Amino acid sequence: MPVQIIYETHSITEDNEHGTATGWLPGALSAAGRAAAAALGERRRDSGAAAIYVSDLLRARQTTDIAFPDPSIPVISDTRLRECNYGEWNGMAVSRLRVERAQRIHVPFPGGESYRQVVDRTRAFLADLLAARDGQTIIVVAHSANRWAIEHLLLGTSLDVLVDADFAWQPGWEYRLDAGALAPNRMG
Repeated sequence: MPVQIIYETHSITEDNEHGTATGWLPGALSAAGRAAAAALGERRRDSGAAAIYVSDLLRARQTTDIAFPDPSIPVISDTRLRECNYGEWNGMAVSRLRVERAQRIHVPFPGGESYRQVVDRTRAFLADLLAARDGQTIIVVAHSANRWAIEHLLLGTSLDVLVDADFAWQPGWEYRLDAGALAPNRMG
């Protein structure tokens, strides 16, 4: 049976408000982010999620802690759900990141990783998720790069298109993960 994935990006950070691309830096939620995290919890309270998977970076953990304080739903931190590692450029201006993204699909950021590497670790996460959560609904709280990886792997959207698009926030995305979604001919 398929796994139903409810995907949410972490809430607004102080870095977001200052135009900083946080990458693998922790990034703390702003006041607006804390309010958005509370709204996320209200929005997804009755989702029927069996578990919540979250990036281990501070901003994603803070979002999850605020949104889902109910200890009866397991929260599983996974490093594979981290944002793209911009390496030496973690903390760069978002304006610089926009110029660099298309050039970093296959070529890693200096001292960091490429978006293709994000796809590879997200693929491994999805394969493990499929094996562990067959037929369940789960929530994922992570970052833009992981959502692009999921869109690429499950919907076949080109990474060129995904990294070139401006971020358009919405109240979550929903995906269906089944065994055929990760077949070799769909792995891009």
